[in-house]
Amino acid sequence: MLSLKSKPLVYAIAAVLTTNAAWADEKSDLIQLKQAIAEEREDLLELKNTAESLIDVFVQQGLLDKQKADVLLRQAKTKSAQLQQEEPALATDKAHPNRIRVTHVPKFIKDEIRAEVVSDLTNKVTQQVKADAKTEHWGVPEALPGWLNKIRITADARLRLQEDSYGSGNSPYLDYLAINRDGGSLAAYNRNEQYLNTTQDRLRLRERFRLGLEMQITDEINSGFRLTTTNDFSPVSSNQTMGNTGQTYQVAVDRAFIQYQAKDSWHKDWLTVTGGRMANPWLSTEMQFSPDLSVEGFTFMLSKHFNYNQPNVKQYRAPEANSRFGVHLGPQTPDSVFLTAGVFPLQEVNLSTTDKWLFAGQVGMDWLVQDSSRLKLAASYYDYQNVRAIANARDSFTYDWTAPQFMQKGNTLVPINRNDGFNSRCTSSQTFALGEGCLYGLASDFKIFNAVAVYDFAKFQPVHALFSIDYAYNLGYDAGRIARDFPGYFTGSRGLDNKERTQAVQLRLDLGHSEIRRFNDWSAIIAYRYVQRDAVLDAFTDTIFHQGGTDAKGWMIGGSYGLAKNTWAMFRWFSTEAIDGPPLDIDTLALDLNIRL
Repeated sequence: MLSLKSKPLVYAIAAVLTTNAAWADEKSDLIQLKQAIAEEREDLLELKNTAESLIDVFVQQGLLDKQKADVLLRQAKTKSAQLQQEEPALATDKAHPNRIRVTHVPKFIKDEIRAEVVSDLTNKVTQQVKADAKTEHWGVPEALPGWLNKIRITADARLRLQEDSYGSGNSPYLDYLAINRDGGSLAAYNRNEQYLNTTQDRLRLRERFRLGLEMQITDEINSGFRLTTTNDFSPVSSNQTMGNTGQTYQVAVDRAFIQYQAKDSWHKDWLTVTGGRMANPWLSTEMQFSPDLSVEGFTFMLSKHFNYNQPNVKQYRAPEANSRFGVHLGPQTPDSVFLTAGVFPLQEVNLSTTDKWLFAGQVGMDWLVQDSSRLKLAASYYDYQNVRAIANARDSFTYDWTAPQFMQKGNTLVPINRNDGFNSRCTSSQTFALGEGCLYGLASDFKIFNAVAVYDFAKFQPVHALFSIDYAYNLGYDAGRIARDFPGYFTGSRGLDNKERTQAVQLRLDLGHSEIRRFNDWSAIIAYRYVQRDAVLDAFTDTIFHQGGTDAKGWMIGGSYGLAKNTWAMFRWFSTEAIDGPPLDIDTLALDLNIRL
């Protein structure tokens, strides 16, 4: 029986019941009704036979089990019997003998009912199919192994035009990394490597391509690695400078790590342990660590989360930690407090127990202070072990390992091997004059206190105003010890001094979209930086501001604009000068075209 809940059927029954009873008594109409009932019975019989035939075909094709087919037929018969009991077909209504109950629905009414049911059912089925397809990942062949769904590929590419302009009054600067590599200033001079370029304007085309793989091994364990093109082979840059005709590009392993995350009952990570070569884990800026820096070692992060059920916390979607170029936002889980500790080997020294290490810790908070506006505060301590230079005795190479494997410029340096006229390991064939060194190292220890504050004002989102301040103070500089360990080096005509210059600060404002992902997204940057020569380790700062290193102050302005999905252009202009050293003014323009997968 057809349900009385269908609108067309209700209209039909209402029309019949409100018709004059004499209309039903007319013989011609009853004959027509009897013929229509017979036709409907033939249609129903045909529909029944068609359905049974389809079920038989499904069974023969192996699409439906024989027992399941029998069950379907029995259920259909049972359902039909129930409907007949609920709505018995009575020819007349005893309470109203002049009326009849119509047990037949004319074909045009039936067609209308069928169209309405099909339309309603199609919409519901379509919605359910879409939901199931999204949840169950339809379209992926079942033959593929399940672990493929747990792999995420990352890729990005950057083309850069970089122009460096130097002031006309600049002084020459020794390239101490080349001098250490070549074995003295004269040896470096003979290879045309004694000095850094401080006078000749330079235009370079550069490229970077990175390809990474992230694997979710279990709910708690994941791993990943990343490859990058480079011919710099420095810890703070993976640029490939063009102009190497006849040579192929070189590839380096930039990251390779394993990570464990323990989650609480709210599925929030409360413990994260990472080992290997990994991304910078700290809330920090480019004043302390270059955006391209990857660190090696182990990190341990404890987090405590609050306000799980607050609507603004539940609905907040944090941008990627490095979405603001040069500002690394660290843990991205408001409202929370966090404690991060890290142990990083910097240099393994053969035949020695005094390897170089970085022991670091950071405590901070991440809080939504008003709707989606967000405040992040962090205090850090970076303790570099065994990085300062120790002078060799005459003819000795015992402390050669104290020379840094990599440096840029700015930190105060002292000679490890020195030409005193009798030292066979540093002679006049390697240096220009007595008193010069053949191997240099850092004069200071580096025990750096660092404080970072970031406020993301989101009242006018998607446009954000991000204010950040970064302050660093090196507690490891000891002028008295340096003077005792290297007597006479800071006297005379070299223009060197042994003063404590150990503080740094950066103020920065970012305005615009928090991430550049679509066409017409935009952001703008303005920043001022002041970094004294021994405030931070010059090896790890970013490579563009003052051509890398410390002992510099100046401005940066820039912006980004979305050209298409995951495609954007970025420009930055830097104008910097030396603070204490010989005159060195550098202006740098960087134009980037970026894409990402």
